[in-house]
Amino acid sequence: MKIRDIGEIGLIKRISRKAKYGKSVVKGIGDDTAVLKWTKDKYLLYTCDMLVEDVHFKLPQATPYRIGHKALARNLSDIAAMGGKPKYALVSIALDPGKNVSFADGIYKGMSGLAKKFNLDIVGGDISRSKKLVIDVSVIGEVEKNRLTLRSGARPGDVIFITGLIGGSLKGKHLDFTPRLAEARRLVENFRISSMIDVSDGLLLDLRRVLDASSAGARIYENLIPLSAQARSFESGVSEGEDFELLFTMDKKEAGKFLRTEFAKMESGATLIGEVMNKSYGYKLIDKNGKQRKISTKGYLHF
Repeated sequence: MKIRDIGEIGLIKRISRKAKYGKSVVKGIGDDTAVLKWTKDKYLLYTCDMLVEDVHFKLPQATPYRIGHKALARNLSDIAAMGGKPKYALVSIALDPGKNVSFADGIYKGMSGLAKKFNLDIVGGDISRSKKLVIDVSVIGEVEKNRLTLRSGARPGDVIFITGLIGGSLKGKHLDFTPRLAEARRLVENFRISSMIDVSDGLLLDLRRVLDASSAGARIYENLIPLSAQARSFESGVSEGEDFELLFTMDKKEAGKFLRTEFAKMESGATLIGEVMNKSYGYKLIDKNGKQRKISTKGYLHF
């Protein structure tokens, strides 16, 4: 049996079944970050992401600055999805020694600009040689215990929201996006958010992950989904991935409060796109003609 035969999701499930945790682990494999016990009032958040040439970006279309920015921003998006704040980062990079020093400078400039914006310290890492550029970033963050958001909290009757616009990310947004840390903090500090995830692999696939973790179903509406003008089509827009927007849920009473306040007018915007249903309902789309159909989950997977 080959890895491609079980796919990315199957491989993760296979690994997670063998994982064993100590008492300090609150949440391991299966969410945007690991959650660890830390202080009386806060949890520690720990996440890592790789960026691989010709998989996550292509040269020379992606400049060194944009590559560095994306490498760190992907991790910060994960911290945002948990309702947290980033604190420290480690950066490991494998690159071709034949590249100009200015190439490496550009990568770290892209990271340092983002680190300064979000008050993050890059405290170390590792360097190796490789024909293709590979960057692995690990970020440690923190979140108050009463503000932690997981994928597993969505309940029937909850309302589903998403920030920003969906689709067309491969035309440039995937290299230049701003992680929704400010929006996430505004949400968890002022509202009871039942679940949250960052949309990295496509809206349909990432919402499915929330539903699976929450043992729930959902109904979403095609005419409510905020599609970017750069999206090639509705289908590509909800499945291409690399949007790095926040998908979140809250109960109807809290949603009413959210929509009645200035908090709904976040810089990125936030759009109501559907509702959480009982698991028996399944996962369905109401199309522009009002017809209901089952959603065939599509999204970006490495294999």
